[in-house]
Amino acid sequence: QVQLVESGGGLVQPGGSLRLSCAASGFTFSSYSMSWVRQAPGKGPEWVSFISTGGSITRYADSVKGRFTISRDNAKNTLYLQMNSLKPEDTALYYCARGGGPSVVPVRGSWGRGTQVTVSS
Repeated sequence: QVQLVESGGGLVQPGGSLRLSCAASGFTFSSYSMSWVRQAPGKGPEWVSFISTGGSITRYADSVKGRFTISRDNAKNTLYLQMNSLKPEDTALYYCARGGGPSVVPVRGSWGRGTQVTVSS
């Protein structure tokens, strides 16, 4: 049974940082590309970032480029998203997802439950 469990969200002031983690189980993590997707209240899902199976290829949405860094540890079956210089418009529920590609939102069934990120003073 595929499981993706996100953690690390919270309330942070503008300009602050957070590191999201996603623990994967139930599948061969190292064989799948992974993505981060976010959804703000009242809006559709937004693709945020993509990483290839080995981690050598990464891509970012223009809205987060230069501020967010995606990474993975295949030995620990864990995906990460380091978020720096956070802005109020980054406020959303953040999901990790199995698969996907650059600028591609993976199918909903491949997402975890999400972790809330709120950027506010």
